[in-house]
Amino acid sequence: MGRRNLRHPLLVRRLLPLGRRLTIILMGGLASVYILACLVLLVVQKHLIFKPTYVIQKTPTDLNLRYQEVWLPIQTGFGKVERIHGWWIPTNKPKLGTLLYLHGNGINIGANVNQARRFGQMGFSVLLMDYRGYGRSEGGIPSESRMYQDAQTAWNYLVKKRRVPASQIYLYGHSLGGAVAIELARRHPEAAGLIVQSSFTSMQQMVERQPKFRLFPVKLLLTQRFDSVAKVKSLKMPVLFVHGTADPYIPAAMSKTLYTKAPQPKQLLLVSEAKHNNGDSFFNNIRYRHAIRSLVELTRSRQR
Repeated sequence: MGRRNLRHPLLVRRLLPLGRRLTIILMGGLASVYILACLVLLVVQKHLIFKPTYVIQKTPTDLNLRYQEVWLPIQTGFGKVERIHGWWIPTNKPKLGTLLYLHGNGINIGANVNQARRFGQMGFSVLLMDYRGYGRSEGGIPSESRMYQDAQTAWNYLVKKRRVPASQIYLYGHSLGGAVAIELARRHPEAAGLIVQSSFTSMQQMVERQPKFRLFPVKLLLTQRFDSVAKVKSLKMPVLFVHGTADPYIPAAMSKTLYTKAPQPKQLLLVSEAKHNNGDSFFNNIRYRHAIRSLVELTRSRQR
């Protein structure tokens, strides 16, 4: 009996190192899986953020709109030329100005032509462009920097090709396009005004809202930042923030935050029961149309 008791501590001493080794192996395996998952997120994040489609389901012709096809070349860093595609849709009504329309992360300009028509009915001529990788525009998967370059190219077209005075150009961005419009507005404070609809504070805060990504170092991994909340404080033009209170994708509180951070002159309009995507829920609201006209009147009064 005594001899068995002597063997027991020896057995324990032999088992303990084995247990430690198994624990180390297990922890190392979990760490490897975690690191691999981080690397995958680093590589595929563009595909998670940008959702372009190539087939255009609806054109201005389907809405009996007068328009021109627009193709704009962009020189890439490798000496290659890629073209972005869009539509120039002039208004027949007394003009409020020219609207550079920057759409969100999904589909293409075909999903936004109805909204462009509504702006035309108000009195805006509209340039509706697809970023590279969307619709008929050339290029591969989009990126934040490429979207900024594409928006700048569209601006240059209006100012240099169409000879539209910068003081008559309004920047409109919906959803992710709002972040693109804010960046373009920073670069061109001479623009007439800015409309940011149903947009977010930053991509980091959007990602951190999703429980499945909370285990990962989002701030470290994220390369597509779209950090609008850090940029709005430097705006130097009248800006209108619009959001639907029933938006299921981006909370209206984010537009409130952008509004708080932006300098005067500014407006915030929350449209009751309106959801995320553009449509009648916004334009059928008289306060929405009034807010846009107020923005135009403000810019004109500042230019006198």
